[in-house]
Amino acid sequence: MKFGINTYLFSSPFTNESIRFFPKFKEWGFDFVEIAIEDPANIDPGVIRNALDENGLECRSVCAATGPGRDLRGNRKEQVVSMEYIKKLIDIAPILGSSLVAGPIYSAVGRAELVSEEEHHKQWLTVVKHLKTLCIDAEKQNVRLAIEPLNRYETDFINTCDQALNLLRDVDSESLYIHLDAFHMNLEEKDPALAILKAGKKLALLHASGSDRGTPGGDQINWERIFVALDKIDYQGDIVIESFTPDVKIIAKAASIWRKIEPSKESIAIDGLKFLKSLNL
Repeated sequence: MKFGINTYLFSSPFTNESIRFFPKFKEWGFDFVEIAIEDPANIDPGVIRNALDENGLECRSVCAATGPGRDLRGNRKEQVVSMEYIKKLIDIAPILGSSLVAGPIYSAVGRAELVSEEEHHKQWLTVVKHLKTLCIDAEKQNVRLAIEPLNRYETDFINTCDQALNLLRDVDSESLYIHLDAFHMNLEEKDPALAILKAGKKLALLHASGSDRGTPGGDQINWERIFVALDKIDYQGDIVIESFTPDVKIIAKAASIWRKIEPSKESIAIDGLKFLKSLNL
């Protein structure tokens, strides 16, 4: 099991200049960086890869940013824009050294509304159709896609592991996996450990975030049970610290971070990594 840090904690949008954080990530003991690519035009993948290599780091996962306008179940334009964006991430990932593109790629984050069963079914079929196409593209690049359930305030579409498994069933592709997040599970799952057991071999990534979006371990989540569940499924994937502070303004607004939750973003990274490693013995 390897431990990574999501770049949202320190930089948004991620650009070529963001590589300045890499030496610190290595110094703190992270194995890899999960790069959140808001706009592919902001980076030269070759430059980023060289910086990773120079610092003895990997990019093991690319985090999709599906904000407004990127919506696989939206209007025709939003669907096209979203498909083009995700395809670019699939193309960029191998250059960065990653074989995983993860996140809530099925919908624009923040779209949450109560719709009729008929409308929901229509949206579901649209997302399934697009994911089938994307999975074919991913397979050609030896890249996996992992869909992330979000809490009810950020989406009405996929909130739980069970729903994600249903989507995987309908897409029916070996390239599609599940990405679980401790923060979202704490809000939506009856039992986060059970959700991990249900995901089983289809779990490709786990985001570690405190129940208040702060440091893993300094919160009310039962991390011990989560690690027992990971052990039971013989989890061979990665764990990424994804937390937020008011310092990164764009993400603070998107994630509703209105106050200082922890002393610093550095403390989240350092203390969180120390805690997670202490459980992985």
